[in-house]
Amino acid sequence: MSKRTILAIGTTTVLAAGIALAQGTRILYPDWSAPEKGTYAAPHGDLGEKVSADQPWTTTTVASAIDKPLKGRPMTVVGEIIDYSCYLQVGKHGKKHRDCGQKCIRAGQPVGLLAKDGTIYLLMDEEHDPRRDGLTNFRQAAVEHMAHVMKINGTFSEVAGQKALYVKGFVKQ
Repeated sequence: MSKRTILAIGTTTVLAAGIALAQGTRILYPDWSAPEKGTYAAPHGDLGEKVSADQPWTTTTVASAIDKPLKGRPMTVVGEIIDYSCYLQVGKHGKKHRDCGQKCIRAGQPVGLLAKDGTIYLLMDEEHDPRRDGLTNFRQAAVEHMAHVMKINGTFSEVAGQKALYVKGFVKQ
């Protein structure tokens, strides 16, 4: 066998072992690091206000839309708060990644939620203008709860397979 073939087989084996899927889940490296607090069966806490099906978006979001906001619907998801960028790039999550994830979120990296089935959601403040103007504090709550399994209430939106949950209730007072 050539060095290239051996390298390809070795790389494939390492990748397959590294992202081996646990039974019934698509979480990357499921055994690498457990969440710091909470479980999928018993979340550590709740974040976000419940959203009404009649009015899934706040008035600032509706007013900011080109025509009208994209279709959104109330959704509650239980998952681990993750640093979206590190998870998608190197598979890190859980208590071993808490400090790094907190630094990344503080530095402006996107916040994610890792559901039990491996689905990841981008988490955003729902209130459009306050978010734009730096008048929300959801990011701080995400830093506090990095690597915790939480129950998140929000407005779900999906475009071209990209899933987002817009979390309401974090406008600074």
